[in-house]
Amino acid sequence: MKYHWLNKENNKKLIVFFCGWSFDYVPFEFLSHEGADVCVIYDYGDINSPEFVKTLPNLDGYEDYSLVTWSMGVYVAYLLKDILTKFSKKVAVNGTPFPIDDELGIPLKTFDLTLKYVDTGLKGKFQKNLFKKTQDYERYTVHPVQRSIENQSKELVELAKHIKSRPATYEKYYDKAIISDKDKIIPTKNQIKCWEKFAEYVILDSGHFPFFEFESWDEILECKQIQKQ
Repeated sequence: MKYHWLNKENNKKLIVFFCGWSFDYVPFEFLSHEGADVCVIYDYGDINSPEFVKTLPNLDGYEDYSLVTWSMGVYVAYLLKDILTKFSKKVAVNGTPFPIDDELGIPLKTFDLTLKYVDTGLKGKFQKNLFKKTQDYERYTVHPVQRSIENQSKELVELAKHIKSRPATYEKYYDKAIISDKDKIIPTKNQIKCWEKFAEYVILDSGHFPFFEFESWDEILECKQIQKQ
């Protein structure tokens, strides 16, 4: 697990963001932090290591804590819920605590195909499938993830080992969920079926990567799509 501070200026407010698989902090640098320190957590390739938890940064010293998680990051952050206890707002974006599940997450067959052809997918098709609009994919390519395909592949292999080695369970943790209506990675209907049991949710007019619909981290925490002119 790695982390990067997008902003660290000793503000009273902290926002922690858990990325999805294969991502890093670069595509999120455009989001305004508006007086908050922002720490991005990514690369869960060491999730099966006993040292995994110890790689979290020191998050002490803030008065207000908010958590945003996306895709596979929803699952990973939930695994650390006994450590991430100070957060007053916890928002899951296009992900569930059941990452491989035919009804509540990514269907097993889809996941296994992604894993089997992971190197090929990461050369372009996977990224394109993250977006509902071609212009959003083109915007992403201006500031793309800076990780190697080998590194990203290893992460997915380790995540698969971890997820398949234990039954998924969930106790209420997240307050709200954001679900995109055209998610090609985690079926929208599966996300709805999950969160209608566990949290309030909003439906967003976007794809699996919905962050270009927002201008700031606060807008994400408010679960409100901005109205573009």
